[in-house]
Amino acid sequence: MKEFSYTLTGETGLHARGAGKLVTEAQSFNSNISIVYNDRIENLKRLFAVTCLGAKKGDFVTVRAQGSDENEAATTLENYFRENL
Repeated sequence: MKEFSYTLTGETGLHARGAGKLVTEAQSFNSNISIVYNDRIENLKRLFAVTCLGAKKGDFVTVRAQGSDENEAATTLENYFRENL
């Protein structure tokens, strides 16, 4: 399992548009990918689950990838967070 943590810096946090693009990015991998926020663990490949977290600017999240392409998934998603969220 690979994981990384990130503090959201975007003004709107995990809003619908940003979350939608994040979910699409996560769906491109075979690994199971989850996001952890306030002791909740949700599937990062499900838009409704991600937007319902309500994560805002300054909030801390952890992303976990487990599977055949976990290294690539974690690296790609971490870069996505840094560039967009």
